[in-house]
Amino acid sequence: MTKRIFGGAFAVSLIAILSSVALVLGIAYNNEQQLFIRQLSQQAMLLAATMDNTTPEDDVKSLEKLSADIHGVFENRITYIDPEGNVLYDNKADITTMENHLNREEIAEALNSGTGTAIRQSSTMSETTVYCARVIGFGCVVRVSGTMDTVLARIGSMWWEVLLVVIAAALVSMGVAALVARAVVKPINSIDLKNPDIGESYGEIAPLLHRIRDQNKEIDLRIEELTRSRREFSLITENMSEGFIIIDSRTEVLSYNSAALKILGGDAEHSEIKSVLALNRSEAFRKAVEDSLAGKRSETDLTLSDRVYQIIATPALNGDKVSGAVIIILDITEKESREELRREFTSNVSHELKTPLTTIYGISDMLVGGIVKPEDITGFARNIRDEAGRMITLIEDILKLSQLDENSFTDRQEQVDILTLAQLAAERLTPMAESSHVTISVTGSRAEFTGISSVLEEMIYNLVDNAVKYNKPGGRVDVEVTDGADDITVTVADTGIGIPAGSADRIFERFYRVDKSHSRKIGGTGLGLSIVKHGAALHGGTVSVSSKEGIGTTFTLTLPKK
Repeated sequence: MTKRIFGGAFAVSLIAILSSVALVLGIAYNNEQQLFIRQLSQQAMLLAATMDNTTPEDDVKSLEKLSADIHGVFENRITYIDPEGNVLYDNKADITTMENHLNREEIAEALNSGTGTAIRQSSTMSETTVYCARVIGFGCVVRVSGTMDTVLARIGSMWWEVLLVVIAAALVSMGVAALVARAVVKPINSIDLKNPDIGESYGEIAPLLHRIRDQNKEIDLRIEELTRSRREFSLITENMSEGFIIIDSRTEVLSYNSAALKILGGDAEHSEIKSVLALNRSEAFRKAVEDSLAGKRSETDLTLSDRVYQIIATPALNGDKVSGAVIIILDITEKESREELRREFTSNVSHELKTPLTTIYGISDMLVGGIVKPEDITGFARNIRDEAGRMITLIEDILKLSQLDENSFTDRQEQVDILTLAQLAAERLTPMAESSHVTISVTGSRAEFTGISSVLEEMIYNLVDNAVKYNKPGGRVDVEVTDGADDITVTVADTGIGIPAGSADRIFERFYRVDKSHSRKIGGTGLGLSIVKHGAALHGGTVSVSSKEGIGTTFTLTLPKK
């Protein structure tokens, strides 16, 4: 602030001094010019008085005689012009080369009022020429002219003196500016911004001091409110049984509760630790933190001391930028136990239902074969057989899901060609595709993968089966197998009815159907995609979907190479 005031005061004082000097020089030059004009006017008047005023020829002779008599004394230029503007005499120039002067300003003025004056600048010569004309007998005009330096030429001739004046003005301005800056800033620097005394400072900044005082009060209230909110937040989080951690974008812990330290095995040392990764060094916890700081919500399970915890890491966004993450640690041991009981129940019920349903299917098959009066009950028997077959398929799918959940497959892992599995699935589904006027194509290269062959075959079959069932007449199903450097990718793309945006995240749930009426018409158990998802997880892979309603759907199955 001092520098700005100094600069402003210096500029103002320097401009004021230089302007004053320029004004004085201008006034002095103007007075000198007026004096020069008066001298020329007096000379013109004296010339007019000394001439005989008989005839123009006599006047010219008088001027020539007068010029010869005072040669070397009277240095100004004398010009004699007749009433028509013709130059009859000039003591400095050849009159034969001179043009008509009737339109000259000073001549026209003299012929009109008796006397005339004109000033003309010469930028090339840096001179100012003054002309004074006076009318004498016979309407003739005698003109006297002289030259003087212009203002710039006059200043240029004494540049050293001007430079000294500018330097002196700058030094004086600097001194004045320094005094003004100190005088202005001193009272401002002495203001106590916490408790400003408005009466002792400048009246001009009183509104600012009022605002500072009001803002101080508002800031104190905000700090008090934030402190209270922090106490309440701490009280709530400390009484949570769930772990709670807030981190910044560098994984440094900003806030936490005691439950988080207790769950993660923290102690007094951990309370001083900076990085959240130091609380737990497991791969699952680290990945959850990294995913959240990359902008993705992450959920993972973590087993600690015979208990299962769910880690939920949610990114904290500031616009489009991730500024940190919130980590919630939930104890889901009981939930997992109930889920285990539910899986066991599903397995037991499936086994209990399979035998009677198989019997129903056998009897229905006999009825369809005409053994018992087929003309009466063929249609009913066919329905029983179809429903029984669908229920058997459902039970088989439930069993497969149960095995996937428990990882209880008895089949050994073996090396299989994923492209061959895709081709087999296409062959099995070709009759159904042809009846629906759907074309299936399989492209790609051999891709050897070590896994459970039956599960992999079922996964690919379910994806192609869905693509055919939910397609349109005349549609296509394109299966592509890509053998990458780190993984194998199976892409199943169709031109079918697509999946609504709100259902894309739920299609892998068990028994979930986007359009139940349409699903009943085309068959299926509602477990195919769930089997795909669990089968992919069993082999360390993932399955994703992208779809546009009415345009088509693409499933991507990724299997990492081991």
